[in-house]
Amino acid sequence: MKDPRATALRARREMHPDARRSASATICQRVIRSREFSSSRFVGCFLPMDDEVDTRDVIERAWRANKRIFVPVLRAGHKMSFREIRPESTLEQNWYGIWEPASGDFIPPRNLDIVVTPTVAYDVENNRIGMGSGYYDRCFSFLRHRKHWFRPKLVGVAFECQKVEKITPNAWDIRLYRVISDAPLPPDAAG
Repeated sequence: MKDPRATALRARREMHPDARRSASATICQRVIRSREFSSSRFVGCFLPMDDEVDTRDVIERAWRANKRIFVPVLRAGHKMSFREIRPESTLEQNWYGIWEPASGDFIPPRNLDIVVTPTVAYDVENNRIGMGSGYYDRCFSFLRHRKHWFRPKLVGVAFECQKVEKITPNAWDIRLYRVISDAPLPPDAAG
């Protein structure tokens, strides 16, 4: 049986840069037009690495709409927090090479309205595979036993080529509220 993480990572890495840029623009527009984004005040969003969905359009649109944007900051002990990023923020790279704001206000994860979530692989049931370190699963573990989804809404973003047939979740995995990709939409879909 193929490893879904390796398969999805390979597919994402093999995308042509122009195709990746175009698909990222499509995904960002769908996020920006979503109910979850339009009704939010406090937005969590990751800063993209090399071949991930480029989320900078979402961040810039949030600033223009006077929303506050918070990005992941990794801490010792495999902990993750969310720190505000502003247009004038100074960024520094962490030990994984991920950019983070050097200063800014922190927000408890429970207070975020939506979290645009990096996704390595996803399936039709909104199961997600990340890079394997479990930062998001630990940070949002309080969502695991919710009967109804209030907030934050974890919205995965990924390219269509990262969709896999089936992910068997672990007990600690947090399912996404929704996945937004560049897949063609059905004629009656609004985004």
